Amino acid sequence: MNKTKRHLLGLATLLPAVLAQADDGGISFWLPGQFGALAAAPTEPGWSLPLIYYHLSAEDDANKGIPRGGRTTFGLDAKADLLFAFPTYTFAEPLLGAQAAIALGAAVARSEANVDATLTGPRGRNFSGGTDDSLKGASDLYLLGTLKWNQGVHNFMVYSMGNIPVGAYDPDRLVNIGLGHASLDAGGGYTWFDKKNEFSAVAGITYNWENTDTDYQNGIDAHLDLSASHFITDQTHLGLVGYVFHQVTGDSGSGAVLGDFKSKVSAIGPQAGHFFKVGKALWYTNLKGYYEFDAKNRPEGWNAWLTLVVPLSE
Repeated sequence: MNKTKRHLLGLATLLPAVLAQADDGGISFWLPGQFGALAAAPTEPGWSLPLIYYHLSAEDDANKGIPRGGRTTFGLDAKADLLFAFPTYTFAEPLLGAQAAIALGAAVARSEANVDATLTGPRGRNFSGGTDDSLKGASDLYLLGTLKWNQGVHNFMVYSMGNIPVGAYDPDRLVNIGLGHASLDAGGGYTWFDKKNEFSAVAGITYNWENTDTDYQNGIDAHLDLSASHFITDQTHLGLVGYVFHQVTGDSGSGAVLGDFKSKVSAIGPQAGHFFKVGKALWYTNLKGYYEFDAKNRPEGWNAWLTLVVPLSE
């Protein structure tokens, strides 16, 4: 595989956090699976436009209460569809010997959920029986920065990502698209790549500020994204992806009625990527899916990502 293809594939890992709900709903600021194939590999300098469609289907344990939007719910069944545009600029001049890139993005989304029972509601109101909710709107704004170093088959990366909480959010709703508070995530990654095979691992930590609408502060989260793939031709690669998510400190605040409520989840699934030409430009698409298991205090299900990377600079 030539240098241009390697650089273009790296752009597919510049993904935003999506389905922005609080840990009090069992969903984190960091969406596991954001980093994938060739995550730490350098990218081509200039502008690019990754477009990401994300679909989620997940359920809670019907026998265990989950704090969500200021209420405690049982038996959540949730689905969400999000479409992101994430313009990215990669600098040609090195910074600290590394290649620097910045990206700013947001999504339009539709989320829906229903629950078997709601026992306590926001601001002290009481509910019983099942209820459902759906919402269409825009997400928060997400800013991502990366630094990448290349040494032959070895590639290293550090990154930081945060949000500006301006998305559709209402503490009285069962579902939200905006997060309702600020968060900051940072970490590092490694990619081994010999032009035919790649292995990537990216680990990070998330800090969450308090949600003043619900008096709830999510704990610190740790996460690991994994990818391994083989190029069966110069244009196509196949492989596996996975992730591990683990909350390392408990939730806090007067709204944390269920205590520290630490969550965790793991997942594994297939991936496929392909390069194709549009005019003289080389585009890239990737499809990957995750099946979740070993969840605790967090919805469990499956999710799929379809990414299209459009190069805007020659």
